[in-house]
Amino acid sequence: GWVRSVRSQKEVLFLHINDGSSLESLQVVADPSLEKRDLTFGSAVEVQGKLVKSPHRMQNMELQAETINVVGPCDIWSFPLKMKERHPLEYVRQFPHLRCRNNTLGALLRIRSEATAGIHSFFQDNGYVHIHTPIITSNDCEGAGELFQIEVKAKESAEETHFFNVPAFLTVSGQLHLEVMAGAFTHVFTFGPTFRAENSQSRRHLAEFYMVEAELSFTESLQDIMQVMEDLFKTVTSTVLSKCPRDVELFHKYIAPAQKVMHVTGKNCNPVILFSSSCRISYNEAVEILKQAPQTFTFKPEWGCDLQTEHEKYLVKHCGEVPVFVVNYPYDLKPFYMRDNEDGPQHTVAAVDLLVPGVGELCGGSLREERLPLLESRLQRYGKSTDA
Repeated sequence: GWVRSVRSQKEVLFLHINDGSSLESLQVVADPSLEKRDLTFGSAVEVQGKLVKSPHRMQNMELQAETINVVGPCDIWSFPLKMKERHPLEYVRQFPHLRCRNNTLGALLRIRSEATAGIHSFFQDNGYVHIHTPIITSNDCEGAGELFQIEVKAKESAEETHFFNVPAFLTVSGQLHLEVMAGAFTHVFTFGPTFRAENSQSRRHLAEFYMVEAELSFTESLQDIMQVMEDLFKTVTSTVLSKCPRDVELFHKYIAPAQKVMHVTGKNCNPVILFSSSCRISYNEAVEILKQAPQTFTFKPEWGCDLQTEHEKYLVKHCGEVPVFVVNYPYDLKPFYMRDNEDGPQHTVAAVDLLVPGVGELCGGSLREERLPLLESRLQRYGKSTDA
C-alpha cells in the first residue's frame, strides 16, 4: 500500500498504510532500525510481519513489521499532497494521476463501485437480462437533449463527413433498444454511459453519465413499476451502507452534513414505512400542496407545468424528508407512448417519478400505451406518420 503517515519515536516506528480498499488505514508497528530515508509519506511499500490484536481502542488489528521494503519512493518536497492536510477538491483535481488518493474522491469511487455492483445484483437476482445497448446510435430517443454528433475529418481535408453515411450520435438513452429486447426477454435492463450536449455548467447537466434503464413486459399496473423502483432503491442503499459505512460517514461529516442517508433505510427505522401509501401522491395533489406552500418559488406551480427541482425538494420536505412517488402526470407533459388514463378534463397518463431527499427526481417510469388506435391518434396530433 501507500504510506499515509510516518511517526518515528525512540523505541518504536509507526506507519499508517492504505491500499485503497477502505478509508481506514492499517497501523504498522516496527523497530526504529527498519526506518529508511525513502520511507516517507506517499511512498509505496511492501510490509511483512504478524497481524495481531491492537491494544488501542481506535483499531482492532495492527501489523508488527518484520521487514519494510520501499517499492516506490516519493519526494515529499515535490509531492503535491501533504500529510494530514485537507486539500480542496479544486486543488486535487489538478493532479489526475494522484487525485484518487484523496479521501473524498477515494470514498466517492468506492461508494460508486458498490452501488454499481448492487444495481447489477438486484436485476440479475430478479431475472432481468443485461443488455449492452449501443453507445453510437442514429436515434434521438424522444428528443431527450442535445446530442454529440459523430463526424470524420480527413487529415488532408477540412471537410467533415458522416462515418456511417447517415448522421450518428452518442446515445442519450438505451430505451428504444431495450423496448425491442423486452419483446423477447420479458425483463431487461442496461446500465451504461449516456451523453447530453447541453451547454450548462451545473451538477444536473453532465456531458457524460451512467444511467440505469429497465423494461418490463406483461405488466398492467403502475404499482408493479413503483415496486421495482422501491426494491432497487432499498437494495442499493442497504448495500452501500453495509459495504461502505466509513465512506458514507465521511460525506455525512465533511461534505454534506445536512444529507443523511441513514434515515432512508438505517438500523433504527423501518424501510417499509418510508414507502407507505402516505408517500404516494398524484400530480394533482402535488400541485395543490405547492400552491398552498408558505414559501415563494422561482417557478410558479401551475397545473399542466412540469415540476421543477425546487418543487420536488419541497414535496419531499412536506412529506417528512422521505422518498415520494408522484403519479399520473398531465397528458401533454409526457411522451406519446405513455398510457392514457382516459380520466376526463384533467387528462393524465400512467407515469411516475420517484423523488428523494436532497436530490429531487431520482428516477421515473410509465406504463406503455398498448392500444393501437390511441397510439395512432396521438402520433397524428404530433404530425407523425403512422405508416410503420
